Amino acid sequence: MAGAAGRKKRVGRYEVGRTIGQGTFAKVKFAVDADTGAAVAMKVLDKETILTHRMLHQIKREISIMKIVRHPNIVRLNEVLAGKTKIYIILELVTGGELFDKIARHGKLCENEARKYFQQLIDAIDYCHSKGVYHRDLKPENLLLDARGNLKVSDFGLSTLSQNGVGLLHTTCGTPNYVAPEVLGSNGYDGSAADVWSCGVILYVLMAGYLPFEENDLSSLYGKITAAQYSCPYWFSPAVNSLIQRILDPNPRTRITIEEIRADPWFKKNYVAIRRGEHEIVSLDDVQAVFDNIEDKYVSEELTHKDGGPLMMNAFEMITLSQGLDLSSLFDRQQEFVKRQTRFVSRKPAKTIVATIKLRLEGTSSNRMSQFAVVLEVFEVAPSLFMVDVRKVAGDTLEYHRFYKNLCSKLDTVIWRPVEVSAKSTLLRTTTC
Repeated sequence: MAGAAGRKKRVGRYEVGRTIGQGTFAKVKFAVDADTGAAVAMKVLDKETILTHRMLHQIKREISIMKIVRHPNIVRLNEVLAGKTKIYIILELVTGGELFDKIARHGKLCENEARKYFQQLIDAIDYCHSKGVYHRDLKPENLLLDARGNLKVSDFGLSTLSQNGVGLLHTTCGTPNYVAPEVLGSNGYDGSAADVWSCGVILYVLMAGYLPFEENDLSSLYGKITAAQYSCPYWFSPAVNSLIQRILDPNPRTRITIEEIRADPWFKKNYVAIRRGEHEIVSLDDVQAVFDNIEDKYVSEELTHKDGGPLMMNAFEMITLSQGLDLSSLFDRQQEFVKRQTRFVSRKPAKTIVATIKLRLEGTSSNRMSQFAVVLEVFEVAPSLFMVDVRKVAGDTLEYHRFYKNLCSKLDTVIWRPVEVSAKSTLLRTTTC
């Protein structure tokens, strides 16, 4: 018995330990490199799941981008391995939690601390842009902290690479409260300027403890963003007020650039320059090798399902909304951080899901001292498979999570929790609710 208990699973040279993060389509394991003794995070994806949900090209692109960007303030992807049924993504282990959790638990940060995180964010995004990578979903939830309190940018699920001859981007994506006004339009946008806007919103949140743009409905929210209608609280210094005003300029042509941010006196205060990202030649051979042996199968299955009707939500949006490659789950969830997982999967018809939620909402939020507003969206991600996204658009975050936890406890009839009964299971267990 003792010998069996002492055996450890190995994947390549990695000894695999406990699960430290889990989502609908993937899980994250703690692992140790047996050669060096270094602790890493091992993201495990099921090949059949990738094929079933047509996520192959999106995942391959995200992994490739993460290998390209190597900077002290970006979560590092070390390598990609393939087994018979699984893909293993070996990542830097980040244990300090999310910047979002720090704000949610302690409120606004002091100016010097906010400036330090903002400096590190700008360093990381400047490096990404130098590699032709635009993140497009910058927010505190996608910024991790390591054990020393240094910022690490994560989750490149919506990122894109610049292409020769293509000057503007046209995909509307990102998180509503952090998205630049030009992204909401139809004339295209510059990825660099859009990332700068999001950095400005993050700086505001760090120093205020709340969002500059927040409304009960998306149309009103987008109206405020387009007009840059916000106000800074009284405790903002004139210097940071001025910088934020130059960043949150609704006109991308006159918006401050990263080079100009670096030259700003407020930014330069106590700035500690770090070495830029490594200029090593990055090989994508391991990424290509992992995906080579399943790409043919992906094409044939895609053709097989061609007559099944279009998806209501494309695979790229699905992997973003799910926790399939959400690197914010890389830290140890056993720590007492604020839970933000507000999505679940259901196999019930959309009408049944909405009707059940409406019924359960009665009395759920009664007798509450604070108020908040939520948006409920139901996406058809595959035939008979729906993803339900419950998002707070206004009100107290901690109060919202208490509400959401209570709501989920009453939705057992519609939440789908697949159980892994064999090694051939095509979906990983979800612990979203």
